[in-house]
Amino acid sequence: MRVGIIGTGLMGGPMTLKLQASGYQVTAYNRTPEKLKSLAEAGVAIATSALEVLQSSDCTLLMLTNGEAIAEVILNPTTRPGLADHTMIQMGTIAPTETKTLAQQVRDCGGNYLEAPVLGSIPEVKKGTLLVMVGASEADFEQWCPLLQTFGPKPLHLGPVGSAATVKLAMNQLIASLTTAFALSLHLIQQEGIDVEAFMQLVRQSALYAPTFDKKLQRMLDHQYSNPNFPVKHLLKDTRLFLQAANDLGLEGSMLEGIAKVLEKSGDRGHFDDDYSALFEGIALRSREG
Repeated sequence: MRVGIIGTGLMGGPMTLKLQASGYQVTAYNRTPEKLKSLAEAGVAIATSALEVLQSSDCTLLMLTNGEAIAEVILNPTTRPGLADHTMIQMGTIAPTETKTLAQQVRDCGGNYLEAPVLGSIPEVKKGTLLVMVGASEADFEQWCPLLQTFGPKPLHLGPVGSAATVKLAMNQLIASLTTAFALSLHLIQQEGIDVEAFMQLVRQSALYAPTFDKKLQRMLDHQYSNPNFPVKHLLKDTRLFLQAANDLGLEGSMLEGIAKVLEKSGDRGHFDDDYSALFEGIALRSREG
């Protein structure tokens, strides 16, 4: 099968290589050509436009930053004709309303659309153990499940388009909330001079423990956030998407508004492109330099 991929950034690049290693004929495109160099060196076919990807593939995966970027790339007058009789699989994190609108626009062009956002990061891409959430018709899920199993052994069909986007936002809201809550407690422990390991021993034995606490603990203690699997800027974007969805449904989201402010403050302190554990730097009222 010939598979195209548009968007070869932090996750898209490793996903491209995973597809290639699994025996697919892959063609990749990115609006920033520099992000294609390592893929070209690995033998991946490189396209000079999104239309070229569509014309050379049986289906195309989308791993772009947001819904606006997707619309700009695939729904412009140049690319639209290539959508006819083509299947688009949207795998990034966008709002439920955005994915439903995109699905209709692709169908209006004579194409097919399903969503398959994932939970996990670069290590899980390489191992093929991502959690793949699918919003699609039953027929589309059955047809494209073997391809999606490249990234995770058991893709989960959650319902029609929009359902997977909703669940993905719900999962990322937990990432933001759990990590911020842990960072706040850790700050309190440190500032009161309590032994961190003693605190962690209690946490690990309690029903409150989440494995992500230990995954991010050392980064926070060392204030080292380079080589991110998921950067602050993306978690902030997803937090804002969840807030909008919650507001649309009349849900109380003020707690998450505070978390968004923590993420914004971390970014203002120079951590937008760092691992999201850098939200630890947004907890303190003053920066460490201050």
